[in-house]
Amino acid sequence: MNIIGLKVVNGFVKLHPDAESSLNAWLKIASKATWKNIVEVKQTYPHADAVDTCTVFNVRGNHYRLIVIIDYRAQIIFIRNVLTHAEYEKEKWKKDCRR
Repeated sequence: MNIIGLKVVNGFVKLHPDAESSLNAWLKIASKATWKNIVEVKQTYPHADAVDTCTVFNVRGNHYRLIVIIDYRAQIIFIRNVLTHAEYEKEKWKKDCRR
């Protein structure tokens, strides 16, 4: 998969350095993946959830949330947000995921 939006990850890591190793591990796995649908994503990340057009991943033991849009046909992941649990709970991120 081609990953677009690394600036989002880098900006988040500057504010939350404890997330760096978990996000780097996710980036390494996702960049090598060839997922065709959410079922295949869940085989790698069982706690990943599809929310409208987005896929939400738990990061660093559920401390953070990584929100992406995956174009399975083009094999591209668009990183939309990395959020703290408190930011995620406000649900403002959902506006980027509407169909």
